[in-house]
Amino acid sequence: MFEEKTINSFLCPKCKSDLKALFNNNINENFKIICNQCSTKFNIKDNIPRFVNEENYADNFGYQWNLYNQTQLDSKSNLNLSSNRFFYVTKWEKDLSGQKILEAGCGMGRFTEVAIQTNATVFSFDYSNAVDANYKNNGDSQNLHLFQANIFALPLKNNLFDKIFCLGVLQHTPDPKKAFFSLIPTLKKGGEICIDIYDFSFRTIFNLKYWFRPLTRLLNPNKLYKIIKLLVPILFPIKMFITEKIPFGKYLAFFIPIAYHKGFIPEMNNLSYDELVEWSILDTFDKYSPKYDKPKTIKTVRKWFEKAGLTNIKIAYGPNGIIAKGEK
Repeated sequence: MFEEKTINSFLCPKCKSDLKALFNNNINENFKIICNQCSTKFNIKDNIPRFVNEENYADNFGYQWNLYNQTQLDSKSNLNLSSNRFFYVTKWEKDLSGQKILEAGCGMGRFTEVAIQTNATVFSFDYSNAVDANYKNNGDSQNLHLFQANIFALPLKNNLFDKIFCLGVLQHTPDPKKAFFSLIPTLKKGGEICIDIYDFSFRTIFNLKYWFRPLTRLLNPNKLYKIIKLLVPILFPIKMFITEKIPFGKYLAFFIPIAYHKGFIPEMNNLSYDELVEWSILDTFDKYSPKYDKPKTIKTVRKWFEKAGLTNIKIAYGPNGIIAKGEK
């Protein structure tokens, strides 16, 4: 639930001036946020402040996460995949009471669910309307503040957060470096930022998604989804047979361009066949639908952290590419 006192953490994304909330006595009408300086108004729709236009380059993620709004939630899948990845990347304590955290790129809230369980005050945003799915999943949490915003024009005051995390997001922005640097001003001195991002290496050239993406990224998300939903149930049993029954099948199955998790992610081996197909459809769409997919080398990411003036930098390869953290 959006509260008037929360507005003190925000600034106008256009002129960086203070904002105020205009509350309406008629609860059926949208509230508004207005800039004290330039008078720009922003909607508060369904209890979520909206600092961007509803249509943008992340529409595919809004479509994806409102369609599969609970598949990756630990509380629904009982897999702990999100929790394991969150704490593996951040190395944070499980009790962060009294701290303020920013989540950049929340999607349907798989990591939001984990973050709010640390008892920290969590500010979470996404560029797409995936925030609506996150609100359905986590909106009842009193320590969560959701908003829709552009990472390149954050409506947040500087030196606000003790911790920032951004998982699986930067590579899907038009300029990953600029996106990373836009987060740094909101971090307190002594605060910590943690990210993961796809790794660019020689193997990237042979990743089939980059062969097909010049076409698939141009398709309407709904049309692409229908194609994937049709093809995955056909290709999945073929890929399963090759992977499990043929010598060196894992390498041969690589050339079937759908996501496949059994045998690669141990926690998922106990899922039913239908659940595995559902995850495959979701992650196959996730591969081919983003408008941007810009992996980076570990050397490049290290330069970002150093140029940002961060200290105690730790960078390594992780389950989703490169993981990196540093202190301000």
